[in-house]
Amino acid sequence: MKLVAVTSCPTGIAHSQMAAENLEQTGEELGHEISVEVQGAMGTQDELTAEKIATADAVVIAADTSVKLDRFENTPLVKGTVKDAVNDAEGLIREATERAESESADESDGPDSKIDADSESESADRDGTTSRREGTAKRGGDRSKGLFARLKRLLS
Repeated sequence: MKLVAVTSCPTGIAHSQMAAENLEQTGEELGHEISVEVQGAMGTQDELTAEKIATADAVVIAADTSVKLDRFENTPLVKGTVKDAVNDAEGLIREATERAESESADESDGPDSKIDADSESESADRDGTTSRREGTAKRGGDRSKGLFARLKRLLS
């Protein structure tokens, strides 16, 4: 599956970079083709092209700042925080792929096959995107991919 992602934090020096790296590595481990744009104080790195966005099956936004979503219209989108991407990139990617698969199934089954929004564990925003609810987000994620584990490996 082809995925695109945007990571963004207020400073944009370390956390958004770590989130992008984790999304790229995890996406590739899961067998997906993924391109990640990093937004921060230094500007935009690896900016997503219109072609990459048009061919993407799903979008992952891992941001603690506002990200313009208008260029991702008509593409299944999942929102999370930078912390989600650092600690649980696999969860974000799985949510995005599930959303893409369910939307493609909805299109092929017709308009009567839509799932009731109240029965889903994630909230649906007015623009059709999904974001993690505070209470349902996985806490901690894989500790071996966390900041402290990375620093420990780096310094040892």
